[in-house]
Amino acid sequence: MNPLHLSYALVGVLGVLLAFWGSAIRRAPVSEPLLALVVGVLTGPVLGLIDLPQHEASVVTLEVSRILLAISLMAVALRFPLSAYRSVIRPVGVLLTVAMVGMAVVSAGLAWLVLGLPLALAALLGACMTPTDPVLASSVVSGGPAERQLPARLRQVISGESGANDGLAFVFVVLALSAATSGSVGGHLREAVWGVLGAVVIGAAIGYAAGRAVMASQAREDVDPGSLLIFTVVLGVAALGVARLARTDAILAVFVAGLAYNAVIGGRSRASEQKLDDALTRFLVLPLFFLLGVEVPWRAWRELGWPLVAFVVAVLVLRRLPVVLALKPALGLPWRGVVFLGWFGPVGVSALFYLTYSQDEGVRDPRLWVAGSLVVAASTVVYGVTAMPGRRWYARRSSVSAR
Repeated sequence: MNPLHLSYALVGVLGVLLAFWGSAIRRAPVSEPLLALVVGVLTGPVLGLIDLPQHEASVVTLEVSRILLAISLMAVALRFPLSAYRSVIRPVGVLLTVAMVGMAVVSAGLAWLVLGLPLALAALLGACMTPTDPVLASSVVSGGPAERQLPARLRQVISGESGANDGLAFVFVVLALSAATSGSVGGHLREAVWGVLGAVVIGAAIGYAAGRAVMASQAREDVDPGSLLIFTVVLGVAALGVARLARTDAILAVFVAGLAYNAVIGGRSRASEQKLDDALTRFLVLPLFFLLGVEVPWRAWRELGWPLVAFVVAVLVLRRLPVVLALKPALGLPWRGVVFLGWFGPVGVSALFYLTYSQDEGVRDPRLWVAGSLVVAASTVVYGVTAMPGRRWYARRSSVSAR
């Protein structure tokens, strides 16, 4: 049996089933990534139908997560009118500065204390765990139930943070990589600075040019609304490729390109953008989480034992929630909004990308992938199960407060 063809069949059948029962699934305490992860686990470790060599799996995961992040961040940038993102600059700015540093320090400290990793490797693992995943976050803040149960401002804060911090985490990862591979952070400091500044310039230029081109085409009636959906996907991939060739932070460049494009076109293609968002969260995530399920390192998890379990639980509980609660005065949000924001900061595709990126850059310690992959798997399960009850809790608390 050809493993690749079997993967096509399983992911395709799962996608078809989700298309039929998508509304019911969104009302259930599960998510699309969680279902794909379960199918991958059953197919790989449990039944042994697919067995990928670690190197091949790492390369495939790196590239699939890179493409998925590009499309995801384009969707996040286009989810709301740009004026909506301007209205949440303060809380998003706090989350992208103080909160990101706090989450990186907490995650690295837990890896050092609980797992006993060398300080440089612990810092790298903490950096990979820092960004809030835009793909898993989309399943929380997008779609009909989320729009009915969560206020637009809270969804905008989560979207803005998850879109920008994936790219900004590049700085943390690059500096930690430098320490882990060369013993100092100075060697990659210039790379980190150019990565961010170059990404902003390249992303803004590509997004602006694309927006002007779409407006010109619409003025000549050369483009139909349906093709704008494909155009935004291709735009994300194009920005990713150009930024990679320029050796900048390609993930950040995609998000900036999306924001610049959004600023130029305004509300001209909002329907197509919403379709992109829905399609992403429901279908495009399936192959990557299926792959994660296939390649989970069960034996290595067992070898690390209870310290690994304690680390995962500590990361899910302490990495984000205490940091966000401590920043409540600066965020300017009500308590229930801060609690919701503090809990729903999932670790997912972005962490997989940076974990495999670190391996590709020469980090060979297997504990990086072993610990990081379990955090991602646990995060997918925990946030997938709690998303629907969490939204209902928020809506119920809001209705009680309004009485």
